[in-house]
Amino acid sequence: METTHPIQDQEAFRDKIATVDEKGKRIWIYPKKPKGRFTNWRTWLSWVLLAFLFGVPFIKVNGEPLLLFNVLERKFILFGIQFMPQDFHLFVLAMLTFMVFIILFTVVYGRLFCGWVCPQTIFMEMVFRKIEYWIEGDANAQRRLNAAPWTSEKLLKKGLKQAIFFAIAVLVSNTFLAYIIGIDQVIKIATEPISLHLGGFIAMILFSFAFYFVFSYLREQVCTTICPYGRLQGVLLDKNSIVIAYDFIRGEPRGKIQKNKKKDPISAIQKNVATSATDTAIETSENGISFQELGDCIDCKLCVQVCPTGIDIREGTQLECVNCTACIDACDEVMDKIDRPRGLIRYDSYNGIIEKRKKLFTPRVIGYTAVLTVLLIVNVVLLTSRHPVEALMLRTPGKLYQEVDETYISNLYNYEVINKTGEDLPIEFRILNADGRIRLIGQPPTAKAGTVAKGALFIDMDKNKLTDRKTEIKIEVISNGKVMDKIKTNFLGPFK
Repeated sequence: METTHPIQDQEAFRDKIATVDEKGKRIWIYPKKPKGRFTNWRTWLSWVLLAFLFGVPFIKVNGEPLLLFNVLERKFILFGIQFMPQDFHLFVLAMLTFMVFIILFTVVYGRLFCGWVCPQTIFMEMVFRKIEYWIEGDANAQRRLNAAPWTSEKLLKKGLKQAIFFAIAVLVSNTFLAYIIGIDQVIKIATEPISLHLGGFIAMILFSFAFYFVFSYLREQVCTTICPYGRLQGVLLDKNSIVIAYDFIRGEPRGKIQKNKKKDPISAIQKNVATSATDTAIETSENGISFQELGDCIDCKLCVQVCPTGIDIREGTQLECVNCTACIDACDEVMDKIDRPRGLIRYDSYNGIIEKRKKLFTPRVIGYTAVLTVLLIVNVVLLTSRHPVEALMLRTPGKLYQEVDETYISNLYNYEVINKTGEDLPIEFRILNADGRIRLIGQPPTAKAGTVAKGALFIDMDKNKLTDRKTEIKIEVISNGKVMDKIKTNFLGPFK
């Protein structure tokens, strides 16, 4: 009789999500406080990322923020490098690379980003959830508190928790706002009279309540029902993707440990179900009674109790799983206590479990990782090699050449100099490949920081040295003795 793995034919759990009951009402999740090596590593990484998030707005390079994404004024600064609308092609390339990176990264490494780096997970699990454990206690204590009548103790705990939640939400919202309008502007809005910055003050309040609502009420619903990346997981993952997986071959069939018994009797009906559900069961016969050897899973359900999205990882990969590793730590702790190897729940792929592969870095993983690395290198090279000053010079439309004297003829040009730096730059022009001279109209230009300087000039050329009606001219754009850009234009002369 042909048998299949339980993960393949027990799919009813995919018809619903763990946080909604049959009537469509939300099931509030009370995850047990996790502990273990992965939780420790994620905690340490979270402190680093939080320090980066809250510290970067105060770091400035040449008077400008290290990072700024001012959509309103179309001003973008990335690690001290200012990007202007003229750099839109770099932005498009970066976005395309980012999309390809997300796709390939997810295909290979699953939802690793969600569990380790995503701001929603970091704030929820490493900040707000820890405060909740500190004030209300672990999962069971929280259940008892919520079910208890409203006493002074409950009012104090609930009020304190919500007050701290809102204070952190205000801090988080102002920090994110600093990445948009700059920390100096945020400080002005917070310290100066409201009437001077009414729009900014309203934005701060709205942001604060939005973050408070997300982390005090929505919580895991952001990951399970709102986040588009979670939805992409369903079409990007395959059987070779590295995810948090339960080793059903080693773990099934589940059963409680019984002293002085290595085998557990099962009824004839249970026997048939077990045989059809898994091919990992080993059956023997002693005195006419059927027995089935148990797997390593003792069905303690700790992996379910610590899950912040309420799923049972033993049922297989699910879109609600954010790869937070809490189930790994819980299971490893149980395996240590019962003297069995760790890794019943671990980072692995479906095929890795079926084929009992221990090597995660397969040729496929290495190949995709190499592609991701190349894409990142290309973007870094393009971003770092961009010119801080970009110039454009075109002949004035509708104008022919003019005779200056018996020797020289001239063309009139319009120029634009885009200053992408954070300082004002005096601009000079110099002809590079021909004998000629430049006559500026008006004063020598100065390109203000982050602006475009416009003007006009004449280029005079010796008509006796022109060999064609159109001559290509190369011009250097110089500031403070340093060549900032090189441009090409055409000089129009008489017919030969």
